[in-house]
Amino acid sequence: MTECNYFRDYPARTGDRMLFKMEHYLEQYDALLGSWQGRDISFLEIGVYKGGSLPMWQGFFGPASRLVFLDIDPACRALALPGTVVEIGDQADPDFLGRVGAAHGPFDLIVDDGGHKMHQQITSFRHLWPRLADRGLYIVEDVHTSYWPGFGGGFREPDSFVEFAKDLIDRMHSWYTEDDAGFPLHPLAREIGGIRFHDSLVVIEKRLKEAPVALTAQNGKVGRSRRMLEVRGRRSIF
Repeated sequence: MTECNYFRDYPARTGDRMLFKMEHYLEQYDALLGSWQGRDISFLEIGVYKGGSLPMWQGFFGPASRLVFLDIDPACRALALPGTVVEIGDQADPDFLGRVGAAHGPFDLIVDDGGHKMHQQITSFRHLWPRLADRGLYIVEDVHTSYWPGFGGGFREPDSFVEFAKDLIDRMHSWYTEDDAGFPLHPLAREIGGIRFHDSLVVIEKRLKEAPVALTAQNGKVGRSRRMLEVRGRRSIF
């Protein structure tokens, strides 16, 4: 398998548009998205700023990709490249997000590099997650702002995006509840395939699925059961 260095090498190829990303994000994008290079996908990024990421994403994905960018600053509309769309609106406005999703979704990849405030990141996720396609990725950048009071965050601040993402881990595992009243099965258990925390990045994978199955296999005979999800008072089998 050829190692992908597209993103790590990209800063040396930039033009007059400023690209503003944490350096270690580029290494993570090479690892996460290497197999996506050249694919025709539907893509959404929140946050345009100086427009430096538009040519970066456009050069990575296939020529028939649908690339949509959002920003609250009307001046960013002029930064659209041929083959891209820049929509102007507030990422914390559910009606705006609904219109964008209806017009351009579903998306294979969503990247939130917008205002980085807690209500912005959480509102965007809640309203755009339904517009993410199966096997798609939802990436939130700069989640270190979850520790900054000026952005609505703070260490263990309940309303921060990091704490919100930690709660998604519980929702993903709610198949296995033994407390149906206090910890009921959540619909996101059928939609979240995985959650990865990197330095300042949270990556949430969408994978539509049925209830998990436990396998037993011996001498080529395979058994499948969902009994694990039904029993209570579990004890270790080891």
